[in-house]
Amino acid sequence: MRLSMSLLALALANAVAATTTLPPDAGYGANPTLPEPQQKLVPTMKIAPAKPWSGDEKPQAAQGLTVNAFAKDLAHPRTLLVLPNGDVLVAETDTPSKPEDNKGIKGKITKHEQYKAGSGHGSANRITLLRDADGDGVAEQKTVLVDDLNSPYGMALVGDTLYIANTDALVRVPYHNGETTISATPQKVADLPGGPINHHWTKSLVASKDGKHLYVGVGSNSNAGENGIDKETHRADILEIDPATGKSRVYASGLRNPAGLALTENGQLWAAVNERDELGDDLVPDYMTSVHDGDFFGFPYSYYGAHLDPRVKPQNGQLVASARKPDYALGAHTASLGIVLTRDNALSPRFHDGAFIGQHGSWNRSQPSGYRVVFVKFEQGKPSGEPIDVLTGFRDADGNARGRPVGVAIDKRGDLLVADDVGGRVWRVTAAK
Repeated sequence: MRLSMSLLALALANAVAATTTLPPDAGYGANPTLPEPQQKLVPTMKIAPAKPWSGDEKPQAAQGLTVNAFAKDLAHPRTLLVLPNGDVLVAETDTPSKPEDNKGIKGKITKHEQYKAGSGHGSANRITLLRDADGDGVAEQKTVLVDDLNSPYGMALVGDTLYIANTDALVRVPYHNGETTISATPQKVADLPGGPINHHWTKSLVASKDGKHLYVGVGSNSNAGENGIDKETHRADILEIDPATGKSRVYASGLRNPAGLALTENGQLWAAVNERDELGDDLVPDYMTSVHDGDFFGFPYSYYGAHLDPRVKPQNGQLVASARKPDYALGAHTASLGIVLTRDNALSPRFHDGAFIGQHGSWNRSQPSGYRVVFVKFEQGKPSGEPIDVLTGFRDADGNARGRPVGVAIDKRGDLLVADDVGGRVWRVTAAK
C-alpha cells in the first residue's frame, strides 16, 4: 500500500508537465488545428478541486445578460428537461459502480482526481421536479418525481410518457401534465450497455419529432479501445430505439462519447461529443456535429475524420476511409456535455439561431479548458465563427471549481437554464433589464 501511494504521488507530481503549444482558439471551429500526437507514460492530470458556491455566489454572465440561481441544494444535477407547463426536470445523478474500470496505477490516479473534482460520491438516482409557480425566476417548489433509478441521465417526454435513460436501461413512466410525483414503477423499454467496466456511464436521450423513435447516446467502454474491441459492442454509438417494441439498431457509430443530443426544428439530429484523451494538451478537440443515419466518426481507430490514433492496433483502414469529419470543434478536453439548439429565445439577438454548449471542464490538460457555457452561431444551418462566452467564472482565483456546467435547456419563457453538478445548482440566464 505504501509503495502504491508513493507511485500515486509521483505520478500526480509528474502528470502536470505543460505540453500546450497552441492558443486556446486553435481547437475551435470547422477546421481546428491538429498537432502531432504526444504520448506519455503517465497522462497529464490537472483538474480543479471542487469548492462549491456558498450564499449568493454565482458565475459571471456575458454583457447584456444576468444570472440567478433557479434552484439550489441539488445532488449533482446533470441534465434538464423542460415540461410543457414550464416545470423543469433535473436528473440528480452520479457515477454508478463499475468495478472493472480504471484499474492499475493510472486507474487509481483517475479515481483520485475525479473524487477530488466532485464526482464519485454516490448517486441520488432520482429525477426531481422544479416549479416556479409565481414566475419570479426561482423555483420555490422542489419534489422528487421519480426515484430508485440507476444513474439516470437522459430524459424525453413523448405524449403522456416520460422516458429516462438509466446507465443500463431505457425505462418509461406515465406522466400527466402538472403532476409533481409519479408512484408508478418504471418499466424497462430496452437494455443499454452497462456492465462492470461501463467507462462512459452517461446515456443521453432525445425523441424524434413524431415520437416514433428514441435516440440514445452511448459512450465508449475505454479511452481509445484499450479494453478491446469486443468490449465496445453497441458503444461509441447512437442507438435508435423503437419505444413500441424495444428493438434497437445502431443509427451512427464511432462517436467516442455522444454526451449530448438535440434536434433542430426540422428534426435533424445533432450531438455534442467528448473525444479521446492522453494525446497531449491540444488533442483531441471535442466537437458538435449533425448526425445522419449510417455516419461513422472514427472511434477508436481515428479522430476528427481520418487522423489515425497511433495507440490503436490493429488498425482498420477501410473503415477509417469512411470516417466523417465533424462539423465544429469545441476545444481539446473541454468536456462539452450539454447541448441545446435554439432559433428564438428571450436573450439578445446575438444568442439567437445557434447552440448553447455546457463545457464541464478539462482534466487531461496542463492549462485548464472549458469550465464555461458558450454559444455558437449557426449560418445556413451550420455552426460558424468563434464561440461566445455566456457564463464564465466557474473557477476561482486559486483554481478551484465553484461549479461545473453540464446540461443546458431553454425554458418556457425563452431563458437559458444550466445544470451545475459541482455547484449543486441550476442557473437561469436572462436578458439584462
